[in-house]
Amino acid sequence: MKSLLLNPKPINSIIFPSKTQNSPRFNPHPFPNLHIQSRHRWIRRRNLSTAVKAVLDSATVEQFGIPEFDFRNPSLSSSYRSSKLTRPNQTVLDAQTRVCTGPTQTKPLDEEQAFKVFDTILRSARGEIKDEEEVSKAQMGAFFAAMTIRANAFPEATQWSEGEMRAMKTFWPLLVRVLPPDIVFIADPEGLMMGLGSSIGPQFVGNGTSEMRLVGALREVLAGGHLGFEEVQGVLKEVLPFQEEGEKPHGASEALLAAFLIGQRMNRETDRELKAYCLAFDEEFGPPPIADVKSLTHYGEPYDGNTRFFRSTLFVAAVRSCYGESCLLHGVDWMPPKGGITEEQMLKFMGANISLSPFNAKKLLEDEEVGFAYVSQREARPSLYSLIGIREHIKKRPPLATTEKVQQYVKASGKEAIVTGFYHGGYEESLLMLMKRRGVHSGLVVKGEEGALSMTTRLRSSMTKGIPVNYCSGFRSLDISSTSEPGGVTRQGFSLEVNAKDYGFQPTDTPRTDRSVKFSRFCVFSPFCNILPIYGTSMKYG
Repeated sequence: MKSLLLNPKPINSIIFPSKTQNSPRFNPHPFPNLHIQSRHRWIRRRNLSTAVKAVLDSATVEQFGIPEFDFRNPSLSSSYRSSKLTRPNQTVLDAQTRVCTGPTQTKPLDEEQAFKVFDTILRSARGEIKDEEEVSKAQMGAFFAAMTIRANAFPEATQWSEGEMRAMKTFWPLLVRVLPPDIVFIADPEGLMMGLGSSIGPQFVGNGTSEMRLVGALREVLAGGHLGFEEVQGVLKEVLPFQEEGEKPHGASEALLAAFLIGQRMNRETDRELKAYCLAFDEEFGPPPIADVKSLTHYGEPYDGNTRFFRSTLFVAAVRSCYGESCLLHGVDWMPPKGGITEEQMLKFMGANISLSPFNAKKLLEDEEVGFAYVSQREARPSLYSLIGIREHIKKRPPLATTEKVQQYVKASGKEAIVTGFYHGGYEESLLMLMKRRGVHSGLVVKGEEGALSMTTRLRSSMTKGIPVNYCSGFRSLDISSTSEPGGVTRQGFSLEVNAKDYGFQPTDTPRTDRSVKFSRFCVFSPFCNILPIYGTSMKYG
């Protein structure tokens, strides 16, 4: 990755602002043990120092309207969280951790927990809790959606506990008097809660056309049902970008939107629902630009980052670009629920321009001296980026956490591949399905450390359940005329569990960045030493 930072001369570029040439942060010889002729023989791009045309002069900064860069501590990912975001109430958020999840993962609240949560919601609805302790409407929407779906559609083991039943019986007569109509609808869409016979839920239709469409879809979701492709896309396009109530005349309440997002995930999305989330905003700014390159690899890491292990993809992509393989990364600065280190944070700390438009990324991919670019969701899909605040308040990952990893912010005239990470079993097939829907030549999903792409050299534990770390699955298109799949494309599938010993690596424990300052510093600044970070190897200092 040092090749991305080095700059012997100030060159007009749209990637990096000016850096002092003799700064101790950068080593001008990333491969000190290689003879210079060997370096030129191995690296196809002009050289590592100019692989990304490393400097932005003041004229370019002004031309592209790039804001001043502020540098934050790369080991404190929380420093990238926007100060404009309101924090969720921790008591209710802890409860959401337990109940806003799947049919087998949900952990019902006991009586003490349930009484505490409902009391907190009641006091907040009455206006007795202010500022950051207030329970947001998004939290209420997500929590009550989870309670409704559990009652309507979950198996007996994850439905309401006796403690939750007693708490609801105690608090609902009080809550129904003070909660807004949209939240009462989410909690009691049929008006049958505790035998009170409320008419609010059955008669609620929402305010405005956008909200009315969302309410109609939400009734099906709260019953444990699923929606069609066009129905999901229609809802998303109606209500996004999200704006606070009062800012958008035809928007939707955050409670309803939060309930919709978490409800779809709790019901485990169908393929058609995931495709709708994936493709809904492909042309938010018109058709994506097409880069004139022979091949392009899209890397889709989990947008909420890493908190325990090093993410190597940024450096792997930079090296591959030096060998003539164009690479495009995408992500965000900070994303819940994990709120970990992201590629954008690393690039920003190193002084990169993290505000490229897809069109500017296309130009970099086509440049023979570069072949590498990063696009932020903030620039390419502002409608989806507008949901970050709500995503923090629903606690769990929504369907977008899966589909945003399979994006094509720039397309290629040549062959394309998508590589992405996953963690929860079952979603590997969904990701590959979305890649095929994208029409790429090949696709790969990797269960790396923390669900990212970085693999490990450590041996598989005998206690491991489910899909192990280092599991890979994918497909490649064959140049055979066939009608076996839509579009006449034949695809060869494959899957394997990568054992580092088969590639000459000795088993080691992967350094934990959350437990060692030494390894944390190393992971940020020394990725080229004994390079093959895609295996998460224990590397020497350079």
